[in-house]
Amino acid sequence: MKAVIKTENLSRWYGNVLGVSEISLGIEPGIKGLLGPNGAGKSTFMKLVCGQLKPNLGTITINGEPIFANFPLFAKIGYCPEHECYYKGNTGWEQVYFRAQLNGYDLGTAIKKTTQAIDRVGLLDSKDKYIREYSLGMRQRLKLAVSIVNEPDILLLDEPLRGIDPLWRMRIIQLIKDYGKAGKTVIVSSHVLPEIEEMTDDIILIHQGKVFAQGDIHYIRGLLDSHPHMISVSCTDPRKLAGILLENDYITNIQFDENGKKVVFNTRKRDLFFDLLNRIIVDHDIEVTEITSPDDNLQAVFDYLVGK
Repeated sequence: MKAVIKTENLSRWYGNVLGVSEISLGIEPGIKGLLGPNGAGKSTFMKLVCGQLKPNLGTITINGEPIFANFPLFAKIGYCPEHECYYKGNTGWEQVYFRAQLNGYDLGTAIKKTTQAIDRVGLLDSKDKYIREYSLGMRQRLKLAVSIVNEPDILLLDEPLRGIDPLWRMRIIQLIKDYGKAGKTVIVSSHVLPEIEEMTDDIILIHQGKVFAQGDIHYIRGLLDSHPHMISVSCTDPRKLAGILLENDYITNIQFDENGKKVVFNTRKRDLFFDLLNRIIVDHDIEVTEITSPDDNLQAVFDYLVGK
């Protein structure tokens, strides 16, 4: 398929702070996951794609046209930002209807599309409430309604599942997948890998403003799984637990805390570790009170990979 969004050496900075640097990509129709830790440059990239920011260097085009100040292209884009951007004196209906009016629809069409968008995110019964009275999850869904009211060809979603309850989380994921199946171009950013995995197999890893890797989720998962995980276990007999686990070659290091009530394992095979840990808890007289993973986050993974 032909790339809808193309970037060449795309760079943007804020004074001495780097946003994105020398990003060259071709993004085709379908769902693309933009994955990286907080501060990686995901939001800057989104704002460049939707024309809110102008590159300092490099180019970005949509269907061969530059996006910045290209107002006819804006009508084809839906953007759901990470941060809230409302007139809080508005009702939910007024906020979405205002976006429909900006798109140039006549009165009847604007009303119809506003109703459809609000209904799709489950806010029709709350449409006349002031936004300041909405919960976090409702405000998140309202942002999504604003981004889809114009039925865009390109949908940009920056951390769209933040604060969403489990039921609506599943529904929004399905809505996003439906857009991808319809041949739309969707970019979804997140710092949580399982969220992205539920929507697409096509991933871009971004770190410190640069594209670190891109491709199929299995390739990306392999990169992430190569990261040695630190897992802390508090239990009634840490030394007995350590002795059992130490027999496995995927345990690379073991440390005990000063009080002797906690043991910290390093492993390169996290899934195997937890499978065995569960069996030990069941088969042996060891009571586990807490399991934590201090470095179980994308920042730690990227730091490890960049340092390799």
